[in-house]
Amino acid sequence: MPELSSKVQTVLGLLDPDQLGRTMTHEHLTMTFGCCYVPPPPGEEKIAEDPFHMQHMHWLRQNPYSSRQNLLLQQETAAVRDELLAYRKAGGGAIVENTTTGIDRDLPTLRKLAKETGVHIVAGAGYYVDCTHSDATRKMSVEKLTDVIISEVLHGADGTNVRCGVIGEIGTSWPITESERKVLKATAQAQAQLGCPVIIHPGRNPAAPAEVVRVLQEAGGDIGKTVMSHLDRTIFSEAELLEFAELRSYLEYDLFGTEMLNYPFHLDMDMPSDSQRVKTLAFLVKEGYEDKIVIAHDIHTKNRLTKYGGHGYSHILTNIVPKMLARGITQTQVDKILVDNPKRWLAFK
Repeated sequence: MPELSSKVQTVLGLLDPDQLGRTMTHEHLTMTFGCCYVPPPPGEEKIAEDPFHMQHMHWLRQNPYSSRQNLLLQQETAAVRDELLAYRKAGGGAIVENTTTGIDRDLPTLRKLAKETGVHIVAGAGYYVDCTHSDATRKMSVEKLTDVIISEVLHGADGTNVRCGVIGEIGTSWPITESERKVLKATAQAQAQLGCPVIIHPGRNPAAPAEVVRVLQEAGGDIGKTVMSHLDRTIFSEAELLEFAELRSYLEYDLFGTEMLNYPFHLDMDMPSDSQRVKTLAFLVKEGYEDKIVIAHDIHTKNRLTKYGGHGYSHILTNIVPKMLARGITQTQVDKILVDNPKRWLAFK
């Protein structure tokens, strides 16, 4: 697409990549996450009904998906606006908003937030995991899904003229379902036509990211323009991580600020701490992958906003960057991770 070539497409229009600045590549500003509700532990149902009290904050951090109210981020537009102003003041420039069809994407609100805060916002096209697919989505052919995704990028999505600037987060489970596989193939075909960035939500299994890459490659996708999200909850072995890194997607660590004892979607997995995430980033940099790393928080519940005692969208800039520098990652390498890599990924070919 010549008019998009070498540009980033934000909710306010095309932008030169050099204007982005520090970029969080995986956030949500308005969405619902009811698809992933987890019933509270027995005897704790009362807390779950109204958990937003000081004495319940630790419970909410450990059980964020067991409060239906906590899953309604779209109710917090005013708080998110304040967060974005703080993010900009902390040196943030852009955010990739990963809300897609199935989890209540709200493009008019994203455009309003971008206008009011000055933060560049890139919206996501496509579909989330299978459990959010409508019957109509499941019945679509790969060709029809491809047409929908392309239209969301070229013309606007959800009946608006707000255009998406990235495909994703495209959601997959483990194993990948038939409907998700069709969406992956459509994603690859749309990417091949548009030359656009793609971002993937892999299933919760160490083999999932590589399987997604295989499907995308076979359908004509560009892995060098693709981000693999959530590696901090997916691949833990250094050997397996280096094996996946050889496939040359961008490697995203995007759960900064999330530290919980029991990860409800995969109880056999131990959620890493932020210090462990930084240690992994330092390992990847040492192994020569500083040009393929991107990072974010993946804020998608209310409790992670500063309004409710959470870390907010500025956590990486104010807390994680100093830790990175203290652990041997240079300022030049930090700038690659926060500025150079995102702008290279987000620019259309």
